[in-house]
Amino acid sequence: MSDYLKLKKSNCKNCYKCIRHCPVKSIRFSGNQAHIIGDECILCGQCFVVCPQNAKEIVDDTEKVKVLMQNGPVVVSLAPSFAANYNGVGIGAMTEALKQLGFLAVEETAIGATMVKTEYDRMINEESRDVVISSCCHSVNLLIQKYFPTALQYLADVMSPMQAHCSDLKKRYPAAKTVFIGPCVSKKDEAGRYKGIVDAVLTFEELSAWLKAENIELKEVPDSEEKSRARFFPTTGGILKTMACNNPKYTYMAVDGVENCIAALKEIECGNIKNCFIEMSACVGSCVGGPVMEKRHRSPVRDYSAIAKFAGDLDFDVDMPEPDEIRKPFEIINRNIQQPSESEIAAILRQMGKIKQSDELNCGSCGYNTCREKAIAIYQGKAEISMCLPFLKDKAESFSDNVVNNTPNGLIVLNESLEVQQINNAARKIMNIRYASDVLGEQVIRILDPAVFLEVLNGGKDVRDRRIYLAEYKKYVEQSVIYDKEYHLLICIMSDVTDEETEREKKENISRQTVEIADKVVDKQMRIVQEIASLLGETAAETKIALSKLKESIADE
Repeated sequence: MSDYLKLKKSNCKNCYKCIRHCPVKSIRFSGNQAHIIGDECILCGQCFVVCPQNAKEIVDDTEKVKVLMQNGPVVVSLAPSFAANYNGVGIGAMTEALKQLGFLAVEETAIGATMVKTEYDRMINEESRDVVISSCCHSVNLLIQKYFPTALQYLADVMSPMQAHCSDLKKRYPAAKTVFIGPCVSKKDEAGRYKGIVDAVLTFEELSAWLKAENIELKEVPDSEEKSRARFFPTTGGILKTMACNNPKYTYMAVDGVENCIAALKEIECGNIKNCFIEMSACVGSCVGGPVMEKRHRSPVRDYSAIAKFAGDLDFDVDMPEPDEIRKPFEIINRNIQQPSESEIAAILRQMGKIKQSDELNCGSCGYNTCREKAIAIYQGKAEISMCLPFLKDKAESFSDNVVNNTPNGLIVLNESLEVQQINNAARKIMNIRYASDVLGEQVIRILDPAVFLEVLNGGKDVRDRRIYLAEYKKYVEQSVIYDKEYHLLICIMSDVTDEETEREKKENISRQTVEIADKVVDKQMRIVQEIASLLGETAAETKIALSKLKESIADE
């Protein structure tokens, strides 16, 4: 399964958007990367569509098709949704362009759709079936095979239009290989699961890239065909539009979108739906809303209009195969997923900080609908505790609060209007502020001179380790003011250096007193020198020099 839809690991940015939009949560997150779980994936392609980093990629089969063409003739089954993808381009223009690429022949998959819808009508009228679910959408088929095995009995055991058409092409072109071109990634998996019918699958994006590389331009030449009612197949209700729907015992309905399909399947499992034919499509809007419609455009009204203009009112003339020839077997696909016990779920919830039920916010930021679902995913190795945004937020806030409130440095945070946004315990101690609420939201001028903040705000240059005296608080501090332009905040860091400054002043006083004493000694010595100058001679001069040097040394300290 993962062979067709892959992940570019380097692009994953931990946004969990793919998990949020995956209807079956078939994505595992570990090591800061998302990984698609092949056994659980239904290849609806939603992760590909919603990924903001383009981290998901569909495996390109262009080179595979080129190899097929080198070894023999290749014919194309072209999905009718091309009319919505390539605006204004008819089947004639598409055929011309594809033949320039080297394909032998091009036909519309709608021919196979005509066979399929005819078999659906026969099945409803000739077989005693209760609920019948259309089997055209491979993603829906996988959904039932993997997640709703009890509803598998209601899935029509009929080939998809792609398979029916390619089987017919191989009858008419015995030596040829077949390539399907359409808007669906799951068709790559369908071709791989049922060997020998479809040899390769290209998406519209792959086809467009190939045409561009060969400098082939599609001509906007529309065309029409009266016998082309099956061209409605890629729209919601399109299968029903082509069917007779004339059995009074049956209710006919169309359901699109995986979530709606899941809801319908749950009703079927509960026995709440009887005598009903249900057209199911994984994509909202059916195939024209497929994940690889070129440029991922989503224009339901325009796309339906394009198909409606392209489609005719009658059926294609087809050689209808025998019922056994168009049969398709479906088997249950086991996912082998272990379910945790209630005590194991509770233990994981506690690790996530969910002690009581009110702690379970079910915010969905991790990608899962509820905290309980997330806990189960953790048990199954699909998720990590760190994916919980409230948990991380509380953890980060707790850590930062511990740092802020226990640092010996005073911290004050201001907005650009110089209003106090945060103040820690150390800052309140420096300024004798009893409660933080006394100053929060107030102008900083109430507690500090705003000059330094205005200097940093207007000049754009931070102040580092500026020593000032807070006369009002009788404190000396070393002050740094940092301007965070991204968050529009001013951060003031203050270190109380009052004791250091007091000690320095004491040392200065001692030094000054020592100098004064030295002066007195010098003066006294000079008087003595004058009295006994005749006796001491040069020795007095040497004593004066020595004492002067002592004085200068003390003064320098």
